[in-house]
Amino acid sequence: MKIDQTKSQIFFSFATLIIWYCLGPAAIAQTPGSETINFTDPQVAEGKAAYEINCAACHGLNLEGAAVVPNLSGESFATKWSAAPLNELAIELRQMPPGGDSRLDDEDYAAIAAYILSFNGVPAAPNTPVNRLSLESDAVLTDLNGNRQVEIETSIAGSAAAVLQKLTPVTDAMLNNPPAQDWLLWQRSYDNQGFSSLDQINRETVNKLKLNWRMPLQVGENNPGPLVHDGIMFFFTFPDTVLAIDATNGSLLWRYQHQSEVRSSQKKGVALHAGRVYVPTSDLHVLALNAKTGELIWDHKIETEEELSGYHLRMAPFVVGNTVMQGITSLRIAKGGWVLGLDIDTGEKKWRFNTIPRPGEPGGNTWNGLPIEGRSGGSVWNAGAYDSELNLAYFGVAPTYDTGPLLYPLGIDGITNDALYTNATIALNPDSGELVWYYQHLANDQWDLDWAFERQIVSIPFKGETRKTVINIGKLGILDAVDAASGQYMFSIDMGLQNVVTSIDPVSGYKTINPATIPNPEETRLICANHYGSKSWPPSAFNPKTNRLFVPLNEGCIEAGPDGRYEILTTGVLMAEALHPESNGNMGRIQAVDLGKQEFSWRYRQPSPIISSILATAGGIVFAGDLNRALRAFDEDTGEILWETNLDDVPSSTIITYAVDDIQYLAIGVGQTGYHVNDWNRMYNLFAEEEDMPVNDAPKGGAAIWVFSIE
Repeated sequence: MKIDQTKSQIFFSFATLIIWYCLGPAAIAQTPGSETINFTDPQVAEGKAAYEINCAACHGLNLEGAAVVPNLSGESFATKWSAAPLNELAIELRQMPPGGDSRLDDEDYAAIAAYILSFNGVPAAPNTPVNRLSLESDAVLTDLNGNRQVEIETSIAGSAAAVLQKLTPVTDAMLNNPPAQDWLLWQRSYDNQGFSSLDQINRETVNKLKLNWRMPLQVGENNPGPLVHDGIMFFFTFPDTVLAIDATNGSLLWRYQHQSEVRSSQKKGVALHAGRVYVPTSDLHVLALNAKTGELIWDHKIETEEELSGYHLRMAPFVVGNTVMQGITSLRIAKGGWVLGLDIDTGEKKWRFNTIPRPGEPGGNTWNGLPIEGRSGGSVWNAGAYDSELNLAYFGVAPTYDTGPLLYPLGIDGITNDALYTNATIALNPDSGELVWYYQHLANDQWDLDWAFERQIVSIPFKGETRKTVINIGKLGILDAVDAASGQYMFSIDMGLQNVVTSIDPVSGYKTINPATIPNPEETRLICANHYGSKSWPPSAFNPKTNRLFVPLNEGCIEAGPDGRYEILTTGVLMAEALHPESNGNMGRIQAVDLGKQEFSWRYRQPSPIISSILATAGGIVFAGDLNRALRAFDEDTGEILWETNLDDVPSSTIITYAVDDIQYLAIGVGQTGYHVNDWNRMYNLFAEEEDMPVNDAPKGGAAIWVFSIE
């Protein structure tokens, strides 16, 4: 049973909570009223097996719950479920999971109920068919308080007030140059470099890393990045829930859950600034919370011209000065996405920049003559980067998905099919939302080959001088570097995994397209990379001390033509996943690039796709996690593996490091999936057996935060 939930909240009644979490457990706990609910030992055994498969990821193997997941044993269970009738819960139970594609049958639900009752001390009846628990019973549970089994604390820690009192406001200066011990933004700082100057964990000590603490979380679609300030971790978990956690031991300090009007969706995290936490929600709100208490300060509902479906807030908010910036994804909705600027004090709208220009606006003539209602896409998926000296905020804009009307140019003077500002870097004034410059990396994208990922600001040598540069890598695995002040093209580096671009103009960066890769409904063509992306959502890391960039890459292609399983955008061409011709059973790659010399330093290839971000540190270590649940530390100079450990679920967040009281920690979230995890898992499973690639089939432990430190 896929656990896919939207409304659960620890403050709800326990009945509602269970209904929104693992289906079965809720509708289980009941017995004598006018009749008695009986169950048998074999039914309990069946329920235990079903629970471990379908519910343990949320509620724990010992029914202990987690920070935002209720206990299914102990005092809280007994208090909430004494005198509760089974058949009233059965109706809601059968609706679970919310939004899921499949349900369990009643026998499974009833068996799970029997298991939880048994765990809570209710004895089994003789093993006869008549004594098997039934969901149709109107019996109620008697007083269970004498049957307590396990009670694991999921409430606010007693030390919360003292820990939170140490919290200081995050300033612009901190975001620009964070204290060494903090991780303040999605990629730590305004420049998005994903680099930490901490070096307690280094080449000599990394092999002493051990698990320090682990916090279970609810399973769901999410790939957040943890933030840490003054020893407090802020984590945006599923569904639409913010946790403040003692970063030294995993104790819960406060929680806030937004009750979304729509199904909870994946997001990359929250933002910190001036004593507040800024939160994007699944139903298009941006919230400001008090960082010390979790109390709501303001709530801005984003206005849309269409229904909520199709719009999403994927990126973590991005705060500069008195402006909170939030990018909007808009998939196939007419008029496309935008970037929104909100007043930091009130949440009121300051400005809006449309990522798809209207007819008559600059760039409006690049949509093949389409009216604005015929233009879509231009989503903003990832948090921006910011240069304080230039006062410019940089965002990546995704392609359109309705490519059919753009395939062939009209041949009319003054009208092109480039489709601005898709696949572009845009530089905005954060105070006004004014477009200062743009650079389009790939015009008229017919393959869904986004250039929508992280923008990083680096200062590197170029033609005899140090240049402040904005770099990014699209799905093709091509790095483009442009001048941070002007957007002028500087250079490109091809990671060697694509066949779409045959040449790149050294002056303009214009990319010449291989005609053999243009989608054709009558001929099967191999296109590399695939629509999952050689470079995808996990961000790269840059070490400014060595000028090395460390890029997470995955190797894959598609076969596009008359045969396939699904359509490539709106071209009418079908596609199917394919291995890269030179994969040799490897899908995952880490590429180290010397940006100063514009050459490769080393690469590491492996069968399993790279799923996490890359983290680089002053200790000479590069960290990365993969689909087979391995977390590894590499030597920055050589690519040699210095340490590795097996996680109990798939890494699904950025990897961060921080320090508290002179102890350096390493943290990663696991088990909350997103597009890139699901896509590459599907791709890997298609070819793993035939290519003899290893598959980790050990039982998964569910979503959790893992935190390591030196033993």
